[in-house]
Amino acid sequence: MIDTHSFIVVMPEIVIAVTALVSLIAAAACGSRVTRHIGILAIAAFILAAGEMFGSFRLGLILDGALPIFAFGGQFVDDSFARFAKAIVLLASALSILLSWDYFEKEGQEKPEYPVLILFATLGMMLMISASDLISLYVGLELQSLALYVLAAFKRDDKRSSEAGLKYFVLGALSSGILLYGLSLIYGFAGTTDFVSLAGALRDAHAHPGVVVGMVFACAGLAFKIAGVPFHMWAPDVYEGAPTPVTAFFATAPKLAALAVFTRFLLTPMAGLAAEWHQVIVFISVASMLWGAFAGLVQTNIKRLLAYSSIANVGVLLIALLVGGKTGVQALLIYFAIYALATIGAFAVALCLRRDGKAVESIFDLSGLSKTHPLVALGMAILMFSLAGVPPLAGFFGKYFVFLAAVKADMVPLAVIGVLSSVVSAYYYLRIVKIMYFDEPAEALDPLPDWGVKAVLGVSSLAMVCFIFAPAPLVEGAMNAAKGFVV
Repeated sequence: MIDTHSFIVVMPEIVIAVTALVSLIAAAACGSRVTRHIGILAIAAFILAAGEMFGSFRLGLILDGALPIFAFGGQFVDDSFARFAKAIVLLASALSILLSWDYFEKEGQEKPEYPVLILFATLGMMLMISASDLISLYVGLELQSLALYVLAAFKRDDKRSSEAGLKYFVLGALSSGILLYGLSLIYGFAGTTDFVSLAGALRDAHAHPGVVVGMVFACAGLAFKIAGVPFHMWAPDVYEGAPTPVTAFFATAPKLAALAVFTRFLLTPMAGLAAEWHQVIVFISVASMLWGAFAGLVQTNIKRLLAYSSIANVGVLLIALLVGGKTGVQALLIYFAIYALATIGAFAVALCLRRDGKAVESIFDLSGLSKTHPLVALGMAILMFSLAGVPPLAGFFGKYFVFLAAVKADMVPLAVIGVLSSVVSAYYYLRIVKIMYFDEPAEALDPLPDWGVKAVLGVSSLAMVCFIFAPAPLVEGAMNAAKGFVV
């Protein structure tokens, strides 16, 4: 018997899956001449999937955003937390495709496989975010990872890209093995893979030591996916070696999907073991904030600098995860939405840096940008100030929500470390602003890319400024997502 209810619930994922398969066939049949058409089709699919998520027209099925709806025997859950996280993933995926068009044309690497891989990776992320079972969690994660391995090495004729792909594949396979081993231990000692059943089994009784060991292994595997210290070793090299649009994608959508899985995994089935996993997450959070802040001080490559910025921001996000509850989940979602837009905008600026047809990536290539490309310099300055947490830009409020939640939860030392690491990391953000506005202009850059890059930079920088005038949609949306998640 066909489970019609379940298929209706997963309709957004079906839209992405069908589009990915159709695009794959079109790419194989028509080659590079349909690259941009497939990209447009992918963006349309993302918009349609978002409409399916937030619409109430799924064949008359009423989906209440405050109540979780399970499908396929509890393997898949649709709730407001999942929809909010998926919306950010879909937005980041669409912007990554926009960033890629001009870049791959100029590199002579225009291939329709790129939007197809983005589609498959996005499908895996959406399945991860809604996973309500250890098995569906792992399947979604591997679907995402297989596409990301190929994306990292997309420029296969470039040594750095091939190196990035190989490093990411080897270390990613290792982390997946560690994660799978941990999940196997949890199942072996708890006797179930279902999140709800696990939560009930671990709530009132002391867990078997094997479950605790499995939980630690699972946390290590998931920490690799979010590039948390000490599982961050792949991020700087992969960010630097991968094509810039791919790096922008890596720094946003997959990171959010992994954080959403981390949040659901720890706050639902592992809620009864909070005393055990708190110690692990506190260490990862503090180490990530400090390492990301101090190691970033010596970076001169824009992509490596943003990699360390990403590591530092992961540490801050883990503070919100440690707080938990409605307040913590809301702060995590607000912070990540702001961080994702600011980061993808910064990579849009990196895509503008070309000289004599070749991409340049040093922060010193931004010298005097305010005189040669004033609007690009203004957009980058806004994004850097926001990432540094300078008021009244959106980044300040993202940090404010996280640190306020930590203080209310009596985690003052974590909040203090977070503030101090933010002060340290502000140096490398403000250094870029200083180079753009106060250094002598470097050798002239090539003309700016097409409208896609300009649109991404414009939208992201405007969002950082306009947040103070209209914070309600993001703040209230995150609160509704948190209420739907914490039951």
